[in-house]
Formats: sequence, structure tokens, C-alpha cells
Amino acid sequence: MSAKKKDEAPLPFEEALKRLENIVQQLEQGDVPLEKSIALYEEGIQLSRTCADHLSKAELTVKRLSKEMDGSFILRDDEVDQ
Repeated sequence: MSAKKKDEAPLPFEEALKRLENIVQQLEQGDVPLEKSIALYEEGIQLSRTCADHLSKAELTVKRLSKEMDGSFILRDDEVDQ
């Protein structure tokens, strides 16, 4: 399994993280040939960027979510604190 190309939809966060963990495990074992290690490393970099993008988007959503006085929540488009 390889990382998605730029023109393809990114993997869901959980899938990308699971694949990244698998890559780290393979590389830590140390029995992967050099060429495959490099390819895995490159894929891992792309997957880590995918995960970081997902987390950044989630963080922005959480920041925009604010609790109203009556206890209800609304999703704000701006980042103005009230």
C-alpha cells in the first residue's frame, strides 16, 4: 500500500495513522533493504503531512466551536472570542 498521489483524495486520518505506524514498525525492525527503506520513509513523510493536515483542520473546527450562554454550541466561521 502506498501514499495517495496529489490528485487523489487523502486517506482518512485513522487509515493514514495506521499505515504510518506500520511503516515505523517496519523501519525499526531494521531488516528492510535500503531501497525499500527509502521508499517507506518517503511514504511516511507524506502520511505524516496528511495526518498533520487532518489535525490542523480539526483544531480549527474546535476553535470555532463556542459554547453559548444557554449551554448550546454553535459553529462560528470567524475566530472572534466572545
